[in-house]
Amino acid sequence: MIKKGLLYAQSGGPTSVINSSACGVIRQAQQEGLDVYVALNGIDGIFNETIVDISKEDDEQITKLCGTPASAFGSCRTKLPDYKVDDSKYFELLKVFKKLNIRYFIYNGGNDSMNTCAKVAEFMKNNDYECYVMGVPKTIDNDLLLTDHCPGFGSAAKYIATTCYEIALDTAVYAKGRVTVVEVMGRDAGWLTASSALANENGAGPDLIYLPERAFDLDKFIERCKEVYEKKKTCLVAVSEGIRDKDGVYIAEYAKSSEKDAFNNVQLGGVGTYLADVITKRTGIKTRAIELSLMQRCAAHLCSKTDVEEAFEAGRYAVKSAVAGESGKMISFKRVSSAPYKIEYVCAPLDDIAKFTQSVPDEFIGVDGASVTNAFIEYAKPLIQGEVSLEYKNGMPVYAKLKKELVKF
Repeated sequence: MIKKGLLYAQSGGPTSVINSSACGVIRQAQQEGLDVYVALNGIDGIFNETIVDISKEDDEQITKLCGTPASAFGSCRTKLPDYKVDDSKYFELLKVFKKLNIRYFIYNGGNDSMNTCAKVAEFMKNNDYECYVMGVPKTIDNDLLLTDHCPGFGSAAKYIATTCYEIALDTAVYAKGRVTVVEVMGRDAGWLTASSALANENGAGPDLIYLPERAFDLDKFIERCKEVYEKKKTCLVAVSEGIRDKDGVYIAEYAKSSEKDAFNNVQLGGVGTYLADVITKRTGIKTRAIELSLMQRCAAHLCSKTDVEEAFEAGRYAVKSAVAGESGKMISFKRVSSAPYKIEYVCAPLDDIAKFTQSVPDEFIGVDGASVTNAFIEYAKPLIQGEVSLEYKNGMPVYAKLKKELVKF
């Protein structure tokens, strides 16, 4: 009897813990007695038939995936068409699935990736091919629906809060400082920027916090920065890259001509520098802009242990659920309690997840529109708890090194 195969792939922007989910998928699939394969560079690896046989990898390196940043098997941002309009790509997938007897497909990614996952699940079902498709959430943006939070967010939040804490201490050393604007990732949801407020739990953090969930008023922003600076002789601002004005225009679009990605999303970045320049021009106060950029999603040396463990379990539960007959679902986190912190792993329908994003709710945002509430702190604090012990060599972390031997078709 031919063994059933499981195919896993990573998609979208990397995180510090997506490889922990990969490890969870692989370990559980091995335990289930399945042939385990991984497509390189997401779904593109299936089309290109660049697929890795995990049985060829060293077991030690698979274990090291937990704690290794980025997407160890590569990623993509490929958008599949509606198969009812153009099914050619889907039949390419099916052809490869049949070659390897793939009966379980696990796709690990964010909102756009879950949309892809939902399409594949529906196509396989409607074409009478027995394949159980499950999504594993991954996004530092924390903007997926029907889950308390997303793997990757906790570690990014820990990095952002820690960095803002350290910046706050650094910028306070002079009798006369400056306004420092820290630009944080987050297109449509301000979860990451909001997490900067966790720094204040240790006594030093942002004075002002601006999220995409509130219309950005440039004049009020400058006035508030000036008020804080006149009082403290320093001011630290955390601002989301995705803030918009009252007309819905990204402030970043005023800073530069904007490009778009494969999903027709405006390429953001540069809003921190733009705001810092405007402050100096209008007030004469010295400024500095800091863009956290990629560091907030790849700082594995500062991972949240909670995040790493939950990402691993999400991968495991995806495989267990698929083997049990679930399909067209995403592993979701259901919070049971915050103190003590406890969650349950459940399955949520992909159709309900893939079409929308989860914004920061009103009860988490301060009435002044430039802060967060205690409710947010209580929500986010458990997610950044715990530290990961890494192996070091030459004074630096040792990460997984994979052979990535391709299957010969």
